[in-house]
Amino acid sequence: MFKQLVINDLEHETRVALVEDGTIAELFIERKDESDIASNIYKGRVKRVLPGMQAAFVDIGLEQAAFIYVNDLVFSRSKEYEKLFIDDNTNENEKNQDENETNNKKSQEVQQAKNGLQIEDLILEGQEIMVQVAKSPIGTKGARATGYISIPGRFLVLMPNVENIGVSRRIEDEAERKRLRKLVQEIKSDDFGYIVRTAAEGIQNEKLLSEMVFLNSIWKNILKKYQNAAPSRLIHRELTVSLRAVRDLLTHEVEKLIIDSKTGYDTIISFLDNFMPGMKSSVEYYDGFEPIFDAYNLEGDISRALKRKVWLKSGGYIVIEQTEALSAIDVNTGRFVGKHNLEETILKTNLEAVKEIAYQIRLRDLGGIIIIDFIDMEKKINQEKIYKALLDALKKDRSKTHILPMSELGLIQMTRKRIKKPLTRFLCEPCFYCDGEGYLISKKTICYNIYREILRDAQDMVGATCTLRVNPEIAELLLGEENRIIVTLEKKIKRQIVIFPNKQFHMEQFDFFEVLSE
Repeated sequence: MFKQLVINDLEHETRVALVEDGTIAELFIERKDESDIASNIYKGRVKRVLPGMQAAFVDIGLEQAAFIYVNDLVFSRSKEYEKLFIDDNTNENEKNQDENETNNKKSQEVQQAKNGLQIEDLILEGQEIMVQVAKSPIGTKGARATGYISIPGRFLVLMPNVENIGVSRRIEDEAERKRLRKLVQEIKSDDFGYIVRTAAEGIQNEKLLSEMVFLNSIWKNILKKYQNAAPSRLIHRELTVSLRAVRDLLTHEVEKLIIDSKTGYDTIISFLDNFMPGMKSSVEYYDGFEPIFDAYNLEGDISRALKRKVWLKSGGYIVIEQTEALSAIDVNTGRFVGKHNLEETILKTNLEAVKEIAYQIRLRDLGGIIIIDFIDMEKKINQEKIYKALLDALKKDRSKTHILPMSELGLIQMTRKRIKKPLTRFLCEPCFYCDGEGYLISKKTICYNIYREILRDAQDMVGATCTLRVNPEIAELLLGEENRIIVTLEKKIKRQIVIFPNKQFHMEQFDFFEVLSE
């Protein structure tokens, strides 16, 4: 399977598409509004402790407070940590007991000790703590935070709050797993924990040691910033979406990277110079006039991933509904009538739906609980076929999934690890036309679509001016907060753009035409 990264890098938005054999499999989007804050590290202040929930709200400087569960709080591991995270009134015996635990059983014993304590025994309102965002805010829910910090590198992930050494499950060779684990144990000179990443397979100790030193220096800098920063402040920001894709996907997953921004291209080359100089030949700068996502036929699949109903080639379809707690997927035969008997028609529809469901789950980045309602099948052997087919189809998914066999009601229940907003929540907003029962494409997304549409047709224009007609709210956004889009567009197409609001236009409706000079 040929995999490549296609990056559309603009001033206001960056989109990274993981493309497998010409089809978009995953989409990562970053906007300058900082909507994706996963893995950022903050100096927080405990805003409220909730004994009934065994959780607490932590002010990290955002509109919504982050929440942290008792199991995500870090116990003291050293005097350095005591100074940073342990309140002065903490029982001295608890500190000494935690410090004297043996290294090989420490994590397990700490967890057992924590299970016997309530959250009000561990933190107090007003206390300052270091937290990392495990999940970005979704809907009305604030960010999910953890005290267990992890700092990813190219080959290693540093975990300063634990001592365990782990090896990526994707390294299947048991001898290589043992070699890497032993290597990390031998070269580390601290009591930190590490995870060896897939990219480290076959690597020698010099590179691992070099990255270990680098990650340790980042952690020391974070501690220094924590001590000097005011509460509710960001003290460490995760890499941009483009550099994360380079770090996490290039080499062991992706063979080629194409980016349409010269600035972004130079940034990636500079990053590779420091960490992976041998991969620079895999990066290509795209300077074509046609927008890069159009050139690789990706926009259609993105638009399809925003729709509630997805048609199958046979004539059947699936319906995807998302709620706060779970996602429900319903399979229907639609226009497909089959050729022989009902059971065969249903089985074929369900098997075709399995592939599309696995694809949509990954592309839309659905997470949490997912319930799939397949068309009822009488034969147990056919139910097993659907279950096994779904297991196979989700093997490509990099997010952790857990799937239960089909129930007597014909339902398959599964969970998928969720870190950030699903695609529809990122690109859409509740529809005010239907009182929040459905979704509209968000105003910002409409502005970005206008940008791409005009850029797409600009090569055929001959007039000196382009007139753009839009809904008044979109006009206000383009003339105000998103004015940089128009400024950038005018520079690119070398024409003035005049915006006319039209009250008769639907929010998503727009048109444009050139004005010929007399």
